[in-house]
Amino acid sequence: MVVQLQTPSLNVSSDLPYTVSGLVQVFTSGQRNFFTDVMAQALRIAGQGTPVLIVQFLKGGINQGYRQPIQLGQNLNWVRCDLPGCIDTPDIDERQKKSLLDLWHYTQKVVSEEKYELVVLDELSLAINFDLISENEVLDFLENRPRNLEVILTGPNMPEVILEMADQITEIRRSHRP
Repeated sequence: MVVQLQTPSLNVSSDLPYTVSGLVQVFTSGQRNFFTDVMAQALRIAGQGTPVLIVQFLKGGINQGYRQPIQLGQNLNWVRCDLPGCIDTPDIDERQKKSLLDLWHYTQKVVSEEKYELVVLDELSLAINFDLISENEVLDFLENRPRNLEVILTGPNMPEVILEMADQITEIRRSHRP
């Protein structure tokens, strides 16, 4: 299902003498969490006419590989691994690993083509911690992304080196109040 939104065309040339750099934002938690604030932010930004990509690295289950993205409105594409279920352990078979790496390579490709202005990399920290995607590849990706690209990374136990390069870190904590 595709929902169409009409967004005004802003064909306004910028007279700014500089380019506004995109931020690297990290949303992390001590446990695996669904980051509703991140998803709400992505939907809001896409609704305002900005191209957004949400990549869920460890989610599957709905025939939604990168060849079949879900399109929410005109400006939001949502992709997952092409798997019948979710990845919740580092012990995965070759098909699961290939699906995850295909999704990672697809993400790198579309980012280098500058198709999006916001990219959400959901549960990327787990993919790194499970040794499914190399930390160095992620650092290279972040350092060499288009300068105006905003990137949001989510997941528990985000590697320290990524936290050090982040412009903003949001830590979600559970409150145990009666």
